Amino acid sequence: MKKLNKKAAGIMLAGAVALSSLGFSGAKEDVQAKNPKKEPVNVIMMVMDGTSASTTTLSRWYKGENLAMDQMMAGGVRTYSAESAITDSAPAATALATGHKSNDKYVGILPSVVKSPGLQSVKPEDAQKPVANVLEGAKLQGKATGLISTSEIQHATPAGFSAHATHRTNYGDIAEQQVYQGIDVVLGGGKESLAPSTSKNARKDGENLLNVLDKKKYDFVQSRDELLESASNKIWGSFASGALAYDFDRETTQPSQPTLAEMTVKAIEMLNKDKDGFFLFVEGSKVDWAAHANDPIGMISDTLAFDDAVKEAIEFAKKDGNTMVIAVTDHGNSGLSMGNVNTNSSYPETPVSTYIDPLKKAKMTVEGALSQLKEDKSNLKNVSALYGLDNLTDEELKTLTASQNIGSDMSKMLAERANIGFTTGGHTGEDVFLYSYGPSRPTGLVENTDIAKKMAEVMNFDLRKVSEKLYTNAEEALTKKGYTARVDVADSSNPVLVAVKGNETIEFPVNKNIVIQKSGKSTKENEVNAVTVYNGKDFYISEQALKLVK
Repeated sequence: MKKLNKKAAGIMLAGAVALSSLGFSGAKEDVQAKNPKKEPVNVIMMVMDGTSASTTTLSRWYKGENLAMDQMMAGGVRTYSAESAITDSAPAATALATGHKSNDKYVGILPSVVKSPGLQSVKPEDAQKPVANVLEGAKLQGKATGLISTSEIQHATPAGFSAHATHRTNYGDIAEQQVYQGIDVVLGGGKESLAPSTSKNARKDGENLLNVLDKKKYDFVQSRDELLESASNKIWGSFASGALAYDFDRETTQPSQPTLAEMTVKAIEMLNKDKDGFFLFVEGSKVDWAAHANDPIGMISDTLAFDDAVKEAIEFAKKDGNTMVIAVTDHGNSGLSMGNVNTNSSYPETPVSTYIDPLKKAKMTVEGALSQLKEDKSNLKNVSALYGLDNLTDEELKTLTASQNIGSDMSKMLAERANIGFTTGGHTGEDVFLYSYGPSRPTGLVENTDIAKKMAEVMNFDLRKVSEKLYTNAEEALTKKGYTARVDVADSSNPVLVAVKGNETIEFPVNKNIVIQKSGKSTKENEVNAVTVYNGKDFYISEQALKLVK
């Protein structure tokens, strides 16, 4: 489905705006730039992962005033994947970034299976073929690019805007592609995946990408102060081994980490120096994580933190007059409801305070509160109070003391006190809100794939043509040039495509934008405009890389 007709779109939009402002006064601001140019030069794409409409509603009541996002309400987004009514973050990010629906766990590649009604099947030979994302398209246009996330920067959603992999957990491949993509500003967690060690997501191939970042002249920063003080045009910020702290927890647990709003402001400041404009991706990751845990405090915490970042993006866009801002979630999560079995008969008279006051007692998320729990659980009452569970009953204390999953039981208790319900610990399949600002902004009920196409349109490129330029089947193309190609797996973690013709040898290392030419005793290393991608069966290289092959 593309867009609603104008009348239907107007009715839906008016209704959505009215609902978003319910209970708060103040005129809705004009979401168009005062002096809009024909096309926006800059695009800021913002994703609050796993955030259902009920989550923004709860967060608005908690805040007590309108969200910055409310002024951008523009329509809705359909989120289903190529195979399911309920999507995983990887195919959702792929859809938003490349304009293609895909399969569970796939990042930046075409699907193998298409089951959802209305979608065309994919040719067997094109299954798992990499397709270009809007960040790559912006780079080809000469624009500066940025990538921000409060999770590991290699996590599914930022990966969808920067890499290509057959499984979202291939952090090693994703991290390497991101480093060799030449992105100007990268900020978030995930330092663990940049260097070898024995930890879970550390590099297993022996390569130290920190050395590569140094060679590429990035200012590598690891704290809020270092980030804010940096004057470099190339910044890589790794503020945690894994994910960053929840916003409500940061002051206590990780005070040296920047907020999402601070990272957004810094990235815009640096990227805006480019005369060709910029593309910036921003993700508030951990609303989704809190939703999986049915933790309403974590959901509110990082919804509001994301909204703070949206506010900064809008303020820049208003002054600039030529920037489009899009904010969406990639899918719903948890089936959160204001109201549960406690309010079956009382909901018509139940005031907002009944839901919000119990939540206001919490000082930290369940993750943050549990980080303060002593091994012997001797401070269990104090930790429960940090999460808003004051005055524990004897039964509640007994349950928590014997609990095999204290976090889950604490979340259930707080939800019960706040009359909040959850239907699942997984994703949900409803349409989600579309927020947009500025000239050429998308409106109406759209497919998630339409978002990518709109961003490409306003940045003046065609994603299909960019894919053709960046991802050609290497073996087929090299064979046409008279080369014999083989995959060298002597180092199984770093396969290399080797093409030979006479005394000419060309090597294409996986996940790098490097082509190595060998002729006799001479060796030449060239950088090209795209990384080499290997999906386990085929190598893909760019047209520029292919032109080096004579």
